[in-house]
Amino acid sequence: MTFSMRKVATAATVGTLIEWYDFFVYLPAAALVFNKLFFPQAEPLTGTLLAFGTYATGFFARPLGAIVAGHYGDRVGRKALLIATLLLMGLATFLIGFLPTYETAGIAAPVLLLILRVVQGFATGGEWGGAALMVVESAPPEKRNAWGSLITVGILLGLVLASIAFTVVNSAVAETAFLSWGWRVPFLLSAVLVAIGLYIRLNVGESREFEDAAERGETRKVPLLEALKHPKNILVVFFIRIAENFSFYTFAAFSLSYVSAVLGLPRSLALNAVILAALAECVTAVLFGLLADRISSRKVMIVGLAFQIVFAFPFFWLLETKAPGLVMLAIVMGFALGNGAISSVQPDYFARFFGVYIRYSGISIGREGATIIGGGLAPVIATALVATTHASWPVALCMTGTSVIGLAVVLMSRRAESAAPVVVRTPGMAPAQS
Repeated sequence: MTFSMRKVATAATVGTLIEWYDFFVYLPAAALVFNKLFFPQAEPLTGTLLAFGTYATGFFARPLGAIVAGHYGDRVGRKALLIATLLLMGLATFLIGFLPTYETAGIAAPVLLLILRVVQGFATGGEWGGAALMVVESAPPEKRNAWGSLITVGILLGLVLASIAFTVVNSAVAETAFLSWGWRVPFLLSAVLVAIGLYIRLNVGESREFEDAAERGETRKVPLLEALKHPKNILVVFFIRIAENFSFYTFAAFSLSYVSAVLGLPRSLALNAVILAALAECVTAVLFGLLADRISSRKVMIVGLAFQIVFAFPFFWLLETKAPGLVMLAIVMGFALGNGAISSVQPDYFARFFGVYIRYSGISIGREGATIIGGGLAPVIATALVATTHASWPVALCMTGTSVIGLAVVLMSRRAESAAPVVVRTPGMAPAQS
């Protein structure tokens, strides 16, 4: 069991790392260079807004990817969809590295960028649900949060690798070379990473719970329709995800442009802070996962959302000191304490709301639908608010508001609060108490 579980967790985590590297590598590019390369005629802040706009389109495509992946993932299994999403994501990311810029291709350049970003989003929409379920559906009941937290670690390491790739290239070449060809290197590296991830995922089996459900004949012809019969469960996932996502992308994406473009600090400071913060969250995510297996995923979720509420305004106060140490502290705390608690327990917490035969669909629809607002629009909304008001407090207010809603949803939803997770065999408004 131990060796088998490690193999499943490795395949899910490494594949997630690679796929989210591909998705996140767009983030520093959008924040730092795409405004100059694809929207050069716009004012700097407007160009950044447009670059984040193309970044956001990937999030608009994620619900469609979630629908398709959820449908087939609940019918034929988690493994096949994880392989398909990895290949599709890798191809789109690799092709971005060959795109012409506005200077050479005119309006066609941002159009092609937009199309490939949509493909990235479509692929990402099916990734998290499949990877999370591969782990929690195979893990021992008393360790589902600890193993599930590794999916968060994979996502964060993808962000770290993407940030390091940009930092290394940015430091190794001159500004003109970076804008000419250096920015392409992190995208082209995707081909190597995808080959590694594909090899690992091809050599792992299906999740135990799905295999058991398939043997009992519990799979459905149209699992999406079955999942939609439980809209309240989907909405629980939706609102919690908005709460987590809005703050996370403010920490990870908007802070890059805010620190450099608005506060006038070196862009390397924010990049280094995000790298350190993500590494810190890799540790705290696992610790929160271990804690959740003792006290319940619900209680850890409440702690994380409460922290985001009280930290939203202090986050910007720390940034606006312009002291490098405090800037880094703000970003690290946002990642490690707030997001670390919430994201680490999502695999187990969300899985409890759906039967195994509609679980991929139910989780993916709610979670990926929320990323449109919480993820894709968060940097756009934040940039627009700062451009309009010349202040950070409206962004902090949005962070507080979304977290309050998420916390209220958790408190109102009836959940099993025991430390050991409940294996749900039939869909319902909420799982039975253990």
